[in-house]
Amino acid sequence: MLAQQRQSAILELIRQRGGVRVSHLVSRFGVSDMTIRRDLEVLAERGLVDKVHGGATLAGPGSAEEPGFAAKSIRQQAEKRAIVERAAGLVEPGMAIALSAGTTTAALAARLADVRGLTVVTNSIPVADALYQNPRADQTVVLTGGIRTPSDALTGPVAEAAIAALNVDLLFLGVHGMSPRTGFTTPNLLEAAVNRRLIGAARRLVVLADHTKWETIGIATIAPLEDADLLITDSGLPPEGRRQIGEQVGELIVVDVD
Repeated sequence: MLAQQRQSAILELIRQRGGVRVSHLVSRFGVSDMTIRRDLEVLAERGLVDKVHGGATLAGPGSAEEPGFAAKSIRQQAEKRAIVERAAGLVEPGMAIALSAGTTTAALAARLADVRGLTVVTNSIPVADALYQNPRADQTVVLTGGIRTPSDALTGPVAEAAIAALNVDLLFLGVHGMSPRTGFTTPNLLEAAVNRRLIGAARRLVVLADHTKWETIGIATIAPLEDADLLITDSGLPPEGRRQIGEQVGELIVVDVD
């Protein structure tokens, strides 16, 4: 196989999995460690991948770039459905929960529309809309005010003040990225501040993050990995990611994707 063909195959693998290890590529292509590292260097120089310790991940946007809600909602749909199904099993009738902004949390809100006696606190317009579309008389939705972001989150001092006086059983937190060094991150500084308020209001933190969030880094850290009582992700997360996350979060659940 020519170097250019091998590099194209490596890039396709990274696009499918979100990241690969050098050792896996050495075994798969039957070439030396040095050859694979040169291939990754070529792809990194072209801006197609980001080199990380022991491997590479798909090159992401800038740390302050924030995709809109509509753009994010069409990504990793199967993974999000599997994560949401597992997360919904944690919610019991009569609970008070919080849902941060995000496409996965919005999907979870729609899944929880039939839970009786549920109180939902959120700074997300799509989350509130999902519950308002299927209203129950015994459910309460608390939508904070605030400044709207590209991801349809409400932020700023109004949102923070609304959350400060509340206490909930569970917070389901969606994140832009996660890594051992930077923790859970977001590209929006105001949204990070509101998410920290939500964490402070919750008895238990549950993070919902598909495998593409691994080694993606936003400009603002929300919380370190060890603050998560539970992280639910999908089977696309590479083994090294599972190991590192599993060592830091309270519990890691990896769901299979149909």
